[in-house]
Amino acid sequence: MNTAPAPADEAAPADEPRWLTAEEQRVWRFYVQAGTLLEDHLDRQLQRDAGMPHIYYGLLVKLAEAPGRRLRMTELAMYAKITRSRLSHAVARLEKNGWVRREDCPSDKRGQFAVLTDAGYEVLSRTAPGHVTAVRQALFDRLTPEQQKSLGEIMEIVAEGLQPNEAGADLPWLR
Repeated sequence: MNTAPAPADEAAPADEPRWLTAEEQRVWRFYVQAGTLLEDHLDRQLQRDAGMPHIYYGLLVKLAEAPGRRLRMTELAMYAKITRSRLSHAVARLEKNGWVRREDCPSDKRGQFAVLTDAGYEVLSRTAPGHVTAVRQALFDRLTPEQQKSLGEIMEIVAEGLQPNEAGADLPWLR
């Protein structure tokens, strides 16, 4: 397999991939490495401090921010960018801990709400200071304000590009 890109001024044949340049490969590999290490760092901090993975913490945060500390399960899956079955499993674990409860949706017999309990709000309140410290130390304290702004702009462009709005899009929360 040819991993070397064609020179920039030479068009690749239609059936050939547009190989990454050496610089693009470098950026991609650091992106993957940093993302993996950051997620592991935050998971370890949250497991140590609250006995939960990062994704569960994110679900609790989203519920805490929602009106009445409740969201439809489909909205919660969309926020977390996960499949409905993965969300159902996560919510079952959070229910077992007493941090979330499910309620039936009165207007849709198949729909359910996830509701943050007082115990869930308490664990979130206890865990948030350590989590924000871990995020700051791992990411924001390493960047200048200009780099933070650039990173935010870049991640917004990438996220918007990967979340199409057209009907029939293959998105995790629709599976």
